Amino acid sequence: MRTRLGPWTTALLIAAGLTVTSSGAATAAPPAPVPRLDLDRYLGEWHQLAAVPQFFNLNCARDTSATYTLDPGGDIGVYNRCHTWAGGVDEIRGTATVNDPITNAQLHVSFPGVIGQDERVGPTNYIVTALGPDYSWALVTSPNRLSGFVLSRTPALDDTTWQQIDEAIVTAGQDPCIYLTSPTTGGRSGVLPLCAR
Repeated sequence: MRTRLGPWTTALLIAAGLTVTSSGAATAAPPAPVPRLDLDRYLGEWHQLAAVPQFFNLNCARDTSATYTLDPGGDIGVYNRCHTWAGGVDEIRGTATVNDPITNAQLHVSFPGVIGQDERVGPTNYIVTALGPDYSWALVTSPNRLSGFVLSRTPALDDTTWQQIDEAIVTAGQDPCIYLTSPTTGGRSGVLPLCAR
């Protein structure tokens, strides 16, 4: 039996960050992107300082980085790299395509040969939800909030900046405790929940 929601109930769900599907079920709306991402300023190297653990990054022990470049087709070339627990280097190249030309902050990232991410065009799976005003740090999440990355231009951040990032994570509808710190040369050396750093 389907329950039909009234306009006030629907409005309250939307105000709470939820959307209503055609079947009447309430689902969480994706995190909001930043109002405008300057892609030229976003290009370059980023250090991963914390992340929600994912199957593809469990092999990374330290110095995880992402380098973004403009590719000949107008999309963004993605080069991810890390040092593994075995002492080697793990790397992968892919492409990010802007799905939201109004903000430029919602993209589809694809990696050839990776199941579920091998199509160059697809739904948004990368949302820049917060950004330092000087592009010194960024918070990236997925629409379903099951992934998240704290990126920085430097391998370490001060406590004031970490507090801003904690607030951005909460604003995006996540808990800082689900993020684990990522060891970096010149930064943190251990792996801890972000809320216990």
